[in-house]
Amino acid sequence: MMGRQAAARGFSLLELLVAFAIMAMALGMIYRAVGGAVRNVSTVEERQRVFWLVESVLAQVNGVPEQGLSQEGQAQEFQWSLRTAPYSGGLADPSAPRLHEVLMVVAWSDGGEPRQLEFTTLRPQKTAAAPR
Repeated sequence: MMGRQAAARGFSLLELLVAFAIMAMALGMIYRAVGGAVRNVSTVEERQRVFWLVESVLAQVNGVPEQGLSQEGQAQEFQWSLRTAPYSGGLADPSAPRLHEVLMVVAWSDGGEPRQLEFTTLRPQKTAAAPR
């Protein structure tokens, strides 16, 4: 009778190995999920900074001159370029302002790997000041 009680009290070596294997797989999946979430957060923060840069540059473009714009610059680790071209899909109404398509490209390096985002919008052409 004592032999049966002693055998029923503990775990077998096989049960312990299976439990450790299950725990290792679960920890590995948790590690991957947390690592992916951290990478995603840094990517979102980086893109948010790019959006702020684009907004600040475009806020300075009140109107596009008739000959268009071509600008380049650098802000922190971001290099940007802005080009405009007349927009051909404008309204047929002659009283409507002419539109220019604005293309802004922002490039940077992310851990040695080049990254780039392109933004396109429309801006009205500057009207000539009326003579006084």
